[in-house]
Amino acid sequence: MFNRFKRKSVDDNGPKPVRIGNRWAAPLMVACAVIGLAWIVVFYTISNTDVTIPWYSDLGGWNLMIGMGFILAAFGFAMKWE
Repeated sequence: MFNRFKRKSVDDNGPKPVRIGNRWAAPLMVACAVIGLAWIVVFYTISNTDVTIPWYSDLGGWNLMIGMGFILAAFGFAMKWE
């Protein structure tokens, strides 16, 4: 009967909070943002020159979409970062 009124120990403070964030989210966010920015900068830099990168130059305007895709992925990783 007296066990119902027993004080709880100091260690029992209820459930522990669950961590939602991902420790790899911040490095991946920065990496995707830098890769996307570099992809677009290289595209604009070589677009008006005679320099051709075999697979890169063949993509043409899709290079902008690829660069923006990396930047969009960086925003996605920013949502996971705490």
